[in-house]
Amino acid sequence: MTTQAIKTPCIKVCAVDASTGLCLGCGRSLKEIGGWMKLGPEGRDKVIAELPERIARLELFGKR
Repeated sequence: MTTQAIKTPCIKVCAVDASTGLCLGCGRSLKEIGGWMKLGPEGRDKVIAELPERIARLELFGKR
């Protein structure tokens, strides 16, 4: 049995912005962070694909 690491965008900067509900480190919502293991590879890849736009939005509003 081989154990494969779960892909994660976490950068260990865990602070959630109150107005957007997004983590200022990785851009995920609390629901996504909490359910990360259950999302499966396809679900995780979908969220990861959305993160650059979310992070750009946080930066635009001076949150990050």
